[in-house]
Amino acid sequence: MRWKRMEVTGWGRTRRVEVLACRPHRLSEIPSTLAALNGDGTSLIAHGAGRSYGDVATNEQGRVLLTERLNRILAFDEANLEVVCEPGVTFQDLLDVFGPRGILFPLSPGTAFTTMGGAVACDVHGKNQEHVGSFGDHVRWIDLALPTGRVVRTSRLEDPELFAATIGGLGLTGIILRVSIGLVRVPSLWSTVHERRMPHLDAFMDAFEACRRTASHSVGWIDGQARGESLGRGILETAEFADGPRSIPSPRRARSIPFDLPPGILNRLSIRAFNGLYYRRIRRRGRIREVPLAEHLYPLDSIHDWNRLYGRRGFHQFQCVIPDGAAREGIRTILGEVGAAPVTPFLGVLKSMGSEGIGHLSFPRKGFSLALDFPDRDETTALLSRLERITRDHGGRIYLAKDSILSPEAFREMYPRHGDFREVLQRVDPEGRLSSDLVRRIGLRP
Repeated sequence: MRWKRMEVTGWGRTRRVEVLACRPHRLSEIPSTLAALNGDGTSLIAHGAGRSYGDVATNEQGRVLLTERLNRILAFDEANLEVVCEPGVTFQDLLDVFGPRGILFPLSPGTAFTTMGGAVACDVHGKNQEHVGSFGDHVRWIDLALPTGRVVRTSRLEDPELFAATIGGLGLTGIILRVSIGLVRVPSLWSTVHERRMPHLDAFMDAFEACRRTASHSVGWIDGQARGESLGRGILETAEFADGPRSIPSPRRARSIPFDLPPGILNRLSIRAFNGLYYRRIRRRGRIREVPLAEHLYPLDSIHDWNRLYGRRGFHQFQCVIPDGAAREGIRTILGEVGAAPVTPFLGVLKSMGSEGIGHLSFPRKGFSLALDFPDRDETTALLSRLERITRDHGGRIYLAKDSILSPEAFREMYPRHGDFREVLQRVDPEGRLSSDLVRRIGLRP
């Protein structure tokens, strides 16, 4: 395997690191590559589509195994609705192959460019998490190349502790070779979407409570700048699959951001103007429309390289989930802190969450999730630290796939099963051959 020195970064682009990287073309190359690294003193992490926001898949001065060319669909059992994929297969690949047949994945994150390996490693969730759970709930088995190079299969029945450590396990238990996923039949590739204005946070939360009983998919855009009586205002979007025969939607024509925007364009005034227009684009009585499923699931995928909007310095995403009993107070406190801060969020998303993820380090739990994007400024890190404290005070946790500043103390408090996770790592990788910048930052390994 040929190693090449290169620079890698997360989707937020706040940190660019130099690594030694290799790009295997065949699954058979991975076990021998791992075995050859034994004893050389460097660590390794897998890197897929680069859609995790922070330092989950970066490894400064270490090695990175690039998996995007391991993108073959290996088998499909239509009777059992089971597909077996290599780790570089994306949600877009599955949509293109199986969507026209009326078969789809049960859930999807906010971009179709996420790979199956990344979906496992981060236990991703979608706009229907409270009804169908997270990605790990639909994984049937995983073939894993352990750090020694030995290949094992793990599932709920075969080494279930290794399975629970691999789901949401940040790529630290081994390199994923194959993953078996359960699919579902869908009536069409169109969604009937209902959009409504929410004048403030209480209205938003009340509406979400009702959505838990009535809507298959729900998500909210939230104005992170609104204050006073309008604190937490936004747009609630609920959706169902459209019934009956429908045409196959035409592929979307995506636009690209060809260069990094100059610093300062996304400022308090420009974001306030955008938020006002975005809020008022929906009439007071709301609107109902039928749109292609991909447009509903992946609104930002219509703009390639949209992370360049934040300029060369990039951006941080803060995403937390706060349990039901403390969610209103916690999210209100976060939005109040954000509204008074010198750094203004450009994008805000509110979601209702359901069951706990099955992984030791899975993010989801029953409650409400808030995600906010902040341009990287001198004041941003201090603000994110304050939001971390508010999240801790209200019993919440921060999503490791999006994080860039979480402290070791907060990690241990937010993820109470970290001890179980460490026990599995000690068994399968006692020398710490698989590691990342995130692992070192939060003190996940001794």
